Amino acid sequence: MSSTTPIHGHPLPISVYLVAGAEEHRIGAALASVQGWAAEIHVVLNLEVSDRTEEIAQGFGAVVHREPWKGFVGQKNSALAKTRQPWVFNLDADEVVPPQLRDEIGATIAGSGIEVGAYSIPRCTQFLGRWIRHGDWYPDRVIRLSRREGVFWAGEEPHAILRTPNRIGRLHSDLLHYSNESIDRQITKIGQYSEAFAVAASASGRRATLFDLVVRPWWRFIRGYLFRLGFLDGLPGYYIAWSNAFVVATKYTKLRTMPHSPSQRNALRASDV
Repeated sequence: MSSTTPIHGHPLPISVYLVAGAEEHRIGAALASVQGWAAEIHVVLNLEVSDRTEEIAQGFGAVVHREPWKGFVGQKNSALAKTRQPWVFNLDADEVVPPQLRDEIGATIAGSGIEVGAYSIPRCTQFLGRWIRHGDWYPDRVIRLSRREGVFWAGEEPHAILRTPNRIGRLHSDLLHYSNESIDRQITKIGQYSEAFAVAASASGRRATLFDLVVRPWWRFIRGYLFRLGFLDGLPGYYIAWSNAFVVATKYTKLRTMPHSPSQRNALRASDV
């Protein structure tokens, strides 16, 4: 890894860690945005990936670890456990750290008090040719920068959340998110995420009510499009609001129709073999 960085001429005492699948088409941009100013980069790669993701990651100086999929929470905790620096930063393969955020991270690390355990960062997503700055997709704050000690990943699949026993501060520069290159790509995620939610919710004993099925989807549209000013993002904002409503309807419908007892779920799996 290059030792050249715009921040005082030396890498920061920070470990960047990613979990990834087949990401050869975009992981290079993510790693290029942290190369040089991060002291180390760790990538936990799904065991079955056969594209050039590992080769590309190694080309940017990352240490690559091949592991079976353990869910979003388990995979992120595994990646976190491999870091060695006092500060850590979680990055996804479809995200880029711009210079403004890099500089703010450097200043924050240099002046942070011990009472702050982690920092949330606003994330700005590019969709249908424009940066989305309203609605449910912005500021989309995510907790990514933290001290290494005392933090861990928790949450309900597929939404992993970083936990810290200390106070959470706020950064102001955007993390750039290139998640959905097209409507088709965004649609492909609905099945995966809704299924993960339904399985985890059912296993915890949760049930979908008529309120979940009828009220939640409409509220999601109204909240995002009107109350959170999604209409200011034009046609993409309109589509995002409806898409989010459909995601809510899909995941609760799956939960409603999912077998609840372990024996029922096992019988259903057996019938699919």
